[in-house]
Amino acid sequence: MTAAASAAGDQGPDGREDEYRPDPRRWRALWVTLVAGFMSLLDVTIVAVALPTVQHNLHASPAQVQWIVSGYSLTFALALVTAGRLGDALDRRRIFLMALCGFVVFSAACGAAPNITLLVVARLAQGLAAGFMAPQNSAFIQQLFRGAERGRAFGYFGATVGISSASGPLLGGTILALADGQQGWRWIFYVNVPIGILAVLLGRRLLPRSRPSGRRHVDVPGVLLLGLGVLALMYPLVQAEAGGLARLWWMFPVGASILTVFVRWQYRLVARGTRPLLDPRLFTTVRGYAVGAGVGTLYFIGFSGVWLVFALFYQNGLAFSPLRSGLAVTPFALGSAGAAVVAGRLVDRYGRLLTVCGLAGVICGLGGAALLLRFAPVGIAPWIAAPVLFLGGIGGGFVVSPNITMTLRDVPVNMAGAAGGALQTGQRLGAAVGTAALPGLFYMVLGNGDDYQGALVIALGTAIAGMVTSLALAVFDWRRDRRLRGMHGKCTQEVANSPMHSRQS
Repeated sequence: MTAAASAAGDQGPDGREDEYRPDPRRWRALWVTLVAGFMSLLDVTIVAVALPTVQHNLHASPAQVQWIVSGYSLTFALALVTAGRLGDALDRRRIFLMALCGFVVFSAACGAAPNITLLVVARLAQGLAAGFMAPQNSAFIQQLFRGAERGRAFGYFGATVGISSASGPLLGGTILALADGQQGWRWIFYVNVPIGILAVLLGRRLLPRSRPSGRRHVDVPGVLLLGLGVLALMYPLVQAEAGGLARLWWMFPVGASILTVFVRWQYRLVARGTRPLLDPRLFTTVRGYAVGAGVGTLYFIGFSGVWLVFALFYQNGLAFSPLRSGLAVTPFALGSAGAAVVAGRLVDRYGRLLTVCGLAGVICGLGGAALLLRFAPVGIAPWIAAPVLFLGGIGGGFVVSPNITMTLRDVPVNMAGAAGGALQTGQRLGAAVGTAALPGLFYMVLGNGDDYQGALVIALGTAIAGMVTSLALAVFDWRRDRRLRGMHGKCTQEVANSPMHSRQS
């Protein structure tokens, strides 16, 4: 075993965790994975501001252009759990570097695409590569860090998730402003190439190898069942702009049925003593995993959709440029970045309470922004909405980072990739629902009129409703943790006061 692998504290063939010895390069390795993760998540939203230019330049239809965004999200989600399991079973360093190389190549292919068909194909491949990278990020944190350091590392990871999602419109608008002309949209993809090459070179030097668990079996039927189930649930959503929800509604019950079969198959493999693709005991025996996955999925329904709604409101309703539209929502990204890093240092002390407070902050921030943009004079509304968006961003930073930490902290290292992949699959499903439903609702309320403020309020109100549901789940988990800690403290005190303990003392 290499020194890096030994330092990582991974698990051996017997399933027991090796003695943990901190890798001196662990923080530099973390930044390599965060840069790659930032690029892959940024590409979900950064292209949205360039879609009108792409459509005009490549003479594409609205449905074809929509696949530039939705196709990436689809293949991203399809790859996550399988990629996580392969990283656990084989070597997550190798999987990560191969996926990162693919992401760089396909980013260049997107930028060079001569027509819309090749651009969509390249985006599908780029999303697949991103899906193979993503679960390795959280798995590396599980492998490289322990205790309070793990909370800090997940804090940086949460900040990366929040910033990449919220800053996409701003960075996309900036690139379009700098790369003027009809071909300027290509630099949105080309910018990944030099950054990705540097990340590959540094990753080869800094990332540790993980020792295989000794069980290299990959559950192929499980891969197919999960892939078909996720595809059936997401395809109508990614086709929403082309009437997919009305035409393909029947795929939702089909997808739910396939996923039910998948779960039963996973339980059957566990009963046989065979390693499943996604161990269902993660949801039943690992403390906090099921609740954390639910909180993340519900939160991303609102979190991912609101940025498209803001872009539609500012660009179509107020005639903002892409850059100015991105600047208008930058306060949220700034608040989220700072809060996520702080939250990573506090999660060991306050636990789920951080998520509860963070969700309350996001709800207040988005609700306040909706009311101000609805009733304040149009000329000053974006300015006076900035402070409440900053408040919402602080809340968002206290949601994503602590929730990831609380969800994955008790997951065994040899299951970290699959667990991280499943968590992010739920987030991608939530994001797909949000990005399909909220803009659709915005357009439905707008109709043939010009009440952009009213459409914004209804869309943001719907996003807030999803976050309220997430808040209720987080409050339930927080109260349960307090009750369990109280029971544990009471039992400890009773033991301390027992006559037997007194005599032994």
